[in-house]
Amino acid sequence: SSGTDENFAGTGQKRQRNDAGNKATVVLGAQWGDEGKGKVVDLLATEADVVCRCQGGNNAGHTVVVDGKEYDFHLLPSGIINPKSISLIGNGVVIHLPGLFEEGDKNDKKGLKGWEKRLIVSDRAHIGRVCSVELLSCFSTVFDFHQVVDGLQETERQAQEGKNIGTTKKGIGPAYSSKASRTGLRVCDLLGDFKDFSTRFKNLVHQYQSMYPSLTVDVEDQLKKLKDYAERLRPMVRDGVYYMYEALHGPPKKILVEGANAALLDIDFGTYPFVTSSNCTVGGACTGLGIPPLNIGDVFGVAKAYTTRVGIGAFPTEQLNAVGELLQTRGHEVGVTTGRKRRCGWLDLVIVRYAHMINGFTAIALTKLDILDVLDEIKVGVAYKLNGKRIPHFPANMDVLQKVEVEYETFPGWKTDTSAARKWNDLPAKAQNYIRFIENHIGVPIKWVGVGKSRECMIQMF
Repeated sequence: SSGTDENFAGTGQKRQRNDAGNKATVVLGAQWGDEGKGKVVDLLATEADVVCRCQGGNNAGHTVVVDGKEYDFHLLPSGIINPKSISLIGNGVVIHLPGLFEEGDKNDKKGLKGWEKRLIVSDRAHIGRVCSVELLSCFSTVFDFHQVVDGLQETERQAQEGKNIGTTKKGIGPAYSSKASRTGLRVCDLLGDFKDFSTRFKNLVHQYQSMYPSLTVDVEDQLKKLKDYAERLRPMVRDGVYYMYEALHGPPKKILVEGANAALLDIDFGTYPFVTSSNCTVGGACTGLGIPPLNIGDVFGVAKAYTTRVGIGAFPTEQLNAVGELLQTRGHEVGVTTGRKRRCGWLDLVIVRYAHMINGFTAIALTKLDILDVLDEIKVGVAYKLNGKRIPHFPANMDVLQKVEVEYETFPGWKTDTSAARKWNDLPAKAQNYIRFIENHIGVPIKWVGVGKSRECMIQMF
């Protein structure tokens, strides 16, 4: 609604109530990541004017298949494929500069032309993992000191506690640690006074070397490379907050926000400490882009028709048996970023419902239904029991989560190839029943059902 003569309480002053402006649609993972968010973003990005990344770094990986070509994205928003839209990397992302340009150039060879001209990078984004190093103790040549520190920290956890976190070793945690300790470096610093940037860069390297004496860095060589990266990056950099404000309050625009990782990897709400270092729930869209909550529109959660997890941590519905192996093999469950095999299990509706509590999903995209086509029966986790009693919440304590007993509902398999289905009526009745059960249990409508890798394999329900 536009202007009224409403008074501020007790002041007698008038205030103008302005139209909230355009709404941003947000796509988020509803499990432990790898749900196929890239496919949903790609689908929506065909009509989007702006597609944004709001958090994470190149620890996340999205695979998108368009016209038979497979693109892998880590830092670039999946919407970069659309030549008519602008892609924005927001302030909440930690940017690995060599990786950004390597990713763009690699996809350029696959046909992604002109990506640099339609990419905007927020000047408030932090630079993560920016230099090559030689680590004398246990690595030969690796890419940068944040990444090496990540590996060292994992080694220390293993030695001290007998277990590690299972990070991607891409240096995301150390990069966000630098940000939180206020010693991090941002894009605006790199493009500002380079002498001041150099001093701060040296201080940051020294900080890590004091903690890890075996860490060696050729500082001058790295600064030279960074200066070169700065000039290539400069044309893309904008004030992200001002850009988003203009997009939200200017002419009508379709704005899409692409979350990385997923709810159960969120630093606050995930299975801590086996999580990532950013907020990959809906609040991350606000803090990572400067979007007011009032401008958040639809929030779409993405979930597989089963559950996977990369790395270490509790996984109540995991199947360490032939079912788990079948899901891993048929689903080609290997991490896009790490190459690690994903752990696989039955669909866990406790975690999807928990993700909905936090994010307020307006609809769900259910992906990889076709992977279940060959199963005689399919189980769905619907509740957790502790000491024989149902618990109504998702446990915060990982020792407790390790001990829960899963209560399952069992469904007959449809034993039919669904990969050619393109509309609801093409799906077998037993598959429809499975989908409706999920929808009713979560209390959120399922808007898309995925039965394959490419864009046309997403069945739209409404």
